[in-house]
Amino acid sequence: MGYYIRTLTPSDQRVPFSDLRAALAKEHPKARLLLQEGSEAQWKQLLLAHANGTPIAVVERNPTSEPAGAEELQEFRHEITDCMPRAAATWLDHYLSRVRTIHAFQVLPGTKVEKGWDILGSLKTALWQKAGGIIQADREGFTNEDGYHILWQFPDLVAGPWWMGVLEAGLWVHFQMDLGNPQHREAFMAGAIPAGVQRIRG
Repeated sequence: MGYYIRTLTPSDQRVPFSDLRAALAKEHPKARLLLQEGSEAQWKQLLLAHANGTPIAVVERNPTSEPAGAEELQEFRHEITDCMPRAAATWLDHYLSRVRTIHAFQVLPGTKVEKGWDILGSLKTALWQKAGGIIQADREGFTNEDGYHILWQFPDLVAGPWWMGVLEAGLWVHFQMDLGNPQHREAFMAGAIPAGVQRIRG
């Protein structure tokens, strides 16, 4: 099936193809963004590629009012049922009920060469900033609307620093934790701030 990164937004407005292409060109002028399905005004699928044509990602726009988007959304709501922290899973379930558009980035081999991940990241960020919403990545989990990770769906052997968020009195508190630290991991999944980390409220 491949590896996907997605943005999920309550908005059904379409981010113009020209805006995405312009945002990409500012940071990566040699990268190419090509229309694959639909028109520039009503695009459905785009191809992100290196200058030599090596594909980096396919981007699909899936409204949740249509079968593909609705099925994907239902799968997400089902898979987070037992995820931790519980408060974040509950918040996320309510949020997903309002999502109207899913932008799915299928990651392709071009990410592994010539700063392909950076190029993909620039396009994803441009789309997310214009459309709003949250971000989901396979085998990682979901963020809140500020881009901080809120749900544990990582593999057991994951390690390294990661920016996270937990709910305190209904507000998100953000911090950086070590994903491989057992104490940090235990605290996060319990919906608490790990000891010794710096908080960033917002």
